[in-house]
Amino acid sequence: MIRQQTQTATAVPPNDHTADNGRPILTAQNLHKSYDGVPALRGLTFSLQAGRILGFLGPNGAGKTTAIRILTTIFAASSGDFFVDGIGSQKPQQIRQKIGVLPESAGFPKQMTAVAYLTYFGQHYGRSAANAKANALALLQEVGLSKRANSLVGSYSRGMRQRLGIARALVNDPVVVFLDEPTLGLDPRGKKELLALVRRIASERHAGVVFCSHLLSEVEEICDDVVIMREGQVVAAGPVQEVLAQGSRPLIRLRVLPEQVTAVQQMLINAPGVAAIFANGSANGMLELQIVNDIAKNSGADVQLKNHILQTLLQANITPLNFDADSGSRLQDIFFQLTEEPRS
Repeated sequence: MIRQQTQTATAVPPNDHTADNGRPILTAQNLHKSYDGVPALRGLTFSLQAGRILGFLGPNGAGKTTAIRILTTIFAASSGDFFVDGIGSQKPQQIRQKIGVLPESAGFPKQMTAVAYLTYFGQHYGRSAANAKANALALLQEVGLSKRANSLVGSYSRGMRQRLGIARALVNDPVVVFLDEPTLGLDPRGKKELLALVRRIASERHAGVVFCSHLLSEVEEICDDVVIMREGQVVAAGPVQEVLAQGSRPLIRLRVLPEQVTAVQQMLINAPGVAAIFANGSANGMLELQIVNDIAKNSGADVQLKNHILQTLLQANITPLNFDADSGSRLQDIFFQLTEEPRS
């Protein structure tokens, strides 16, 4: 169960979304989904507290897209339930009033101004024309677009459109915001600014944020909690630091020529002290060797193992392009360990 962050809003939000008595703002309970008898989602269960950011991760085909479409009421689950601010999945119309969504590929009308675009959606949610426009201007201020409020959306850069998409997701003052690849295509400065905006949404609005990204460094940087999926199932869930602690086993990162990956795996899988080998990008020759903890804790044995690995490779006329021993544990490591099968 994802714990509640003891945090209060630092600015005055439109509404206080703090869940009563620590009740999660979003809960999924044993969600299943099948397509023509083929399971895509198998027992998804997790919860999210208001004011926290949840990283939603998994390789392609893990069930992330299906899960998000169910949670945003696009699809109906085959079985199971979910709740948004206490509203059950049997009431999708009410849930849509409570959530905001930035899809991976958001379309925007190029011939509308930003303020007109947001005003239209504000009226769609029942605001008067004057109130919807005032809200639109406030949102543009919040996402850093107030100076371009009256510019045509067609003149916006990729980063500006992403900010506008987030403003659109906030029009109805949602209690849960779903952001799918929000930094995709942005330069480093744009990514940094957008991630800061996501943090403010969680802290100042006290909304729960479901953050989907293939950039694991981003998830580790800003998320409080994480759900990692594989083949439709949750393989890890909880606060980021707790999930990281599950994979503290040291790794040796090794890079060889792509055509040498299979041979290296077969060569080293039975080496004393090697627990498993993960091909984390065979197209570029990247391998990760998971090391037995007892050896890693013994500096002499650790050095001996590394020397043995290098000697074995050199004797086979394989020269490593990169050889990096890392005793730390990052989210990327855990992700690969949990979502890829060891190869032997």
